[in-house]
Amino acid sequence: MSRTVAGVEIPDSAMIRAATGLIGKIESEWMLHHALRCYLFGALTGYRENLIFDIELLYVGALFHNVGLNARYRTSPYRFEVDGANAARDFLAQHAIAEHEIEAVWLGIALHTTPGVPEHLSALVGLIGAGVQMDVRGARYDEFTAQQRDEIVRTYPRESGFKEKLLEAYALGMAQRPETTFGSVNADVLDRWDPDYRRLNFCGLVLGSNWAN
Repeated sequence: MSRTVAGVEIPDSAMIRAATGLIGKIESEWMLHHALRCYLFGALTGYRENLIFDIELLYVGALFHNVGLNARYRTSPYRFEVDGANAARDFLAQHAIAEHEIEAVWLGIALHTTPGVPEHLSALVGLIGAGVQMDVRGARYDEFTAQQRDEIVRTYPRESGFKEKLLEAYALGMAQRPETTFGSVNADVLDRWDPDYRRLNFCGLVLGSNWAN
């Protein structure tokens, strides 16, 4: 029988078991719980707004959204979101998922730290971002019932100090590639955690460019 949490089905298929097993090996338990909460909050948002989406693809998108913070990617030249999106793409390609569906998961992960854009794309792209934004910064917190929030957190707990742990994970994942934070909320993380970090300024880049005028 299918298992449900807060009225949301936890999918169970060969692909889902493979994804859960893979992420469970490369991420800590508290980070895996975060990803699962993101899935549930994203799905609930979709149900509330009567959107049509694939729960298995939403699940995979949620599980992979922070993979790019893993130590193996710390010297990557890409934004951590892109590394996670690429990992999800490779995983889904092994499970015969259609290219347009893979692209939607890729976009959802790549844009999950870019508020104001995902919700204007496909339902799946928007819901990956919505789930993350809810669990990370409480976006649209009051649109979920206390019962929904409590059941999700009972099932996949937010460990003590979760907020600080998450910010530290972001900082460690980007410390060796600070240039990738330009133009994103990720710059806020390094600005808080690294005393030597200096933000790139868009206005300075425009005014200081090689163009004469």
